[in-house]
Amino acid sequence: MSLINIYCDESCHLENDHIKAMSLGAIWCDKTKVKHIAEQIRVLKANHGLSRQFEIKWTKVSPAKLSFYEALIDLFFDTPELHFRGVVVPDKSLLNHVQFGQDHDDFYYKMFFTLLKVIFVPNNQYEIYLDIKDTQSQDMVAGLHNCLCNSQYDFDRQSIQRIQQIRSHESELIQLADLLIGALSYLHRDLKTSHAKHVLVEKIKLRSGYSLLQNTWYREDKFNLLVWQPQIFISEID
Repeated sequence: MSLINIYCDESCHLENDHIKAMSLGAIWCDKTKVKHIAEQIRVLKANHGLSRQFEIKWTKVSPAKLSFYEALIDLFFDTPELHFRGVVVPDKSLLNHVQFGQDHDDFYYKMFFTLLKVIFVPNNQYEIYLDIKDTQSQDMVAGLHNCLCNSQYDFDRQSIQRIQQIRSHESELIQLADLLIGALSYLHRDLKTSHAKHVLVEKIKLRSGYSLLQNTWYREDKFNLLVWQPQIFISEID
């Protein structure tokens, strides 16, 4: 039995932000490896002339920091203990919340359920860390915990032990999730505003072996991706 930490983030999740695509992502690894990997990332920052406290963000990608971000992507793909799962909603304007008796917050947490449920393996235990969305979201996080536990018949919460909100600057692995979902969002929004960001998207394509525009295999273990479509949503959630 292993205790697995899962670190989650999202991009462009707000309903009326006038941004077409929404992305969610999770990085996971054995809890015993977290401190070592975080230290590797801090050393990588220092080796590229950055503060060890520098916060990794997709919005900070620039030509001056490109070599650091490329090295960070290599670190992810070269570290067997690290795994990623992403979910992309390509066009939020197609959502019909009324049809499903929900609001956008309900949908947001349903998509987190879709993101996380394929990560779980019987007999392992899990602690899940979410980047803080707002001060009003704790009740929804508690609801997500209940939903995930019920889906795994984990009624005594022996498997999914914790879901906790933390600030992104507290975790290098949430920051790494931000980078990967930022790349997915950039691609699915068809943006062409930054050569450095384009280079990183192409590097992720090369290292993953995927186009990032289509689903990977359901049980792909290193870089797992679901590009959401309504029929997939209905079959996986209901």
